[in-house]
Order: sequence, then structure tokens, then C-alpha cells
Amino acid sequence: MIVLGIESSCDDTAAAIIKDDLILSSIVSSQHDIHQRFGGIVPELASRDHVAKISTVVTQALSTAGVTLDQVDLIAATQGPGLIGSLLVGFSFAKSLAYRATKPFVGVDHMSGHILSAFLEPSVPRFPYVALIVSGGTTSLFLVNGFLDYQLVGRTRDDAAGEAFDKTARILKLGYPGGPIISKLAQDAADLGCKFPRAWLEEDSLDFSFSGLKTAVSNYVDQVKLSDQETELKAICKEFQEAVVEVLVTKAIRAAEKYKTENIVLGGGVAANDCLREAMITAAKSDTYKTFVPAKKNCTDNGAMIALAGLKKFEAGLHSAVSEDVFPRSRLGN
Repeated sequence: MIVLGIESSCDDTAAAIIKDDLILSSIVSSQHDIHQRFGGIVPELASRDHVAKISTVVTQALSTAGVTLDQVDLIAATQGPGLIGSLLVGFSFAKSLAYRATKPFVGVDHMSGHILSAFLEPSVPRFPYVALIVSGGTTSLFLVNGFLDYQLVGRTRDDAAGEAFDKTARILKLGYPGGPIISKLAQDAADLGCKFPRAWLEEDSLDFSFSGLKTAVSNYVDQVKLSDQETELKAICKEFQEAVVEVLVTKAIRAAEKYKTENIVLGGGVAANDCLREAMITAAKSDTYKTFVPAKKNCTDNGAMIALAGLKKFEAGLHSAVSEDVFPRSRLGN
């Protein structure tokens, strides 16, 4: 089947064409330049830019794939979670397009796109597997028993990992988005002895907490006079990143042990972080697990993962009514 997938849950306007599990095109229009000067995403500006870009992005996806709308068998779009205004743009556009072209339509939970993103790669996991989904909006662990069978086994209790990166970058006056900036500064940082806490929570807990880490960075900056600004900033970024990565990787391995799975999938925008990718692969190998880490372009928000998740729902006999609306919080695994 040829599927058009549309994604607009946050600050990326994206559309893709897949044929079964093969990506024919994937177009993403980022809004980073718009939100950078504000130090974070401004929902109203995000919605306006989606409105301005959605038609062009979808047209480019069709053109790049060499496919006409008549040849599309299914249209899928992100239904939630995300920013309501942003979601409405892509979801409403997809519904109207499907109605006008008399195509079946499927609304997709954004999280399921990340959970299944490994199936866009040549080497795919076997069920069941543990999925560690790390982004600006969520940090979650799922036990995945099938394409539509997810059990939520761990979640963040406060800040998501990506949110912690952005807030820490703001504390350090580094700019937005924080993840890539902190990662770059951490690459060649010296170890100056600063240590930040790891929040392990209760024994055997698979939940996450990153608000304390963010506060620790803030307190450290307030208490220590930065004499060598660049050197010490790099050291702070390195220790902060290692604190986040250590907790993420350790809990993913614990989940695999607890649920006796051999495969671990890493997904979400923060999964594009080189330190996390390398640490996850290394730790899994040492514990005889197999890790599946999608290409970076398939970790960040994209239309291909939405198309694939929509296809799996449609193959199971599911579709969405024109009357359905968007939702701000994920409905998966609860």
C-alpha cells in the first residue's frame, strides 16, 4: 500500500510517502529559526507556520515520491499528543484531503510512530521488545508485544529528558534547541570534577525524573564562579548529558531484564543524540541484548513513522471517522 503520513504535533511540519515499509519521500519543515529567539516553542507561532507550510510540504512529499494523490491508498495523520493548535492543522488538513479524494483516513498516536520507527530500517526488531522513547515532550518505556499492543512500564514524573536539555541550556544561556548545543559542547569537554545527581527513584522503578538534575545545574552555576567560561560550560554540559544518558540506558536495560526481552528499540527526538545512541548500543551489547536505533532522520519527528503506524492500524481493520478530534495526551499503554 502507498500511504501519505502527515505530522504537525509540535514545531515540525512533516509529510512522507511510504510504500509498505519503504520510504519514498520524507519532507520536514523545521521551525527552529522562528522559536530560537524566544528560547522555546511559542504555540501560536507554531500553529501559524504549520498553516503556511502544510500544503507545500504535502505537495513536495508527493512530488519527490513520484506519486499522485490518486495513487495514494491511505492517509494518516498525527492525532495526538502535542500542542492542540499544531495538531489541528495537520489533522484537519489530512481529514479534508482524505474526504475530498475519497481515501481512507487513520488518526495516529504520535508515540506509536516513535515506537514503530525501527521498522523503517533494514534490520527490524522481533516482538516483544522494550521501546525507550525520549523526546522534548515525553520520556517513556514501553513493552511492545505487537504492532498495536503496547504496555507503558515507565514514564517521566516531571520533566522529559528533552525538556531538561532545553531548560538546562536556558540556565546556561546557550540558546534553543538545547539538545544539539549541549551535545556539541560536551564532545571535547575536560572533566573538572563537577558531579550531578542521578534520580533512580524507588528500587525497581522504571520511572524517570529530571527536574532535580536541572535544579542541580542551576544551583551549581549560582554557587560556582565560572572563571574559565568556555571550559567550565563544556564540563557542565558533559556531566549533565552523562547524568541523563546513564539513567535512560540503565532503566532500558532493567526493563529488558524484567520483561525478559532480547530486543531494545530507541526512539524519539533525543535518540538523535550521539552520546545516548552510543551508550545504549554499548550497554546492550555487554548485556547480550540487541539494540535497534533508527537513523537520526527517523528519530526526530517525521511523516514516515506516522504513515507506518497508520498502515498498521489500517491493516488491523481500524480507521478514523471524520468527526474525530485531536487529543493533547497520549492514550497508549494506559
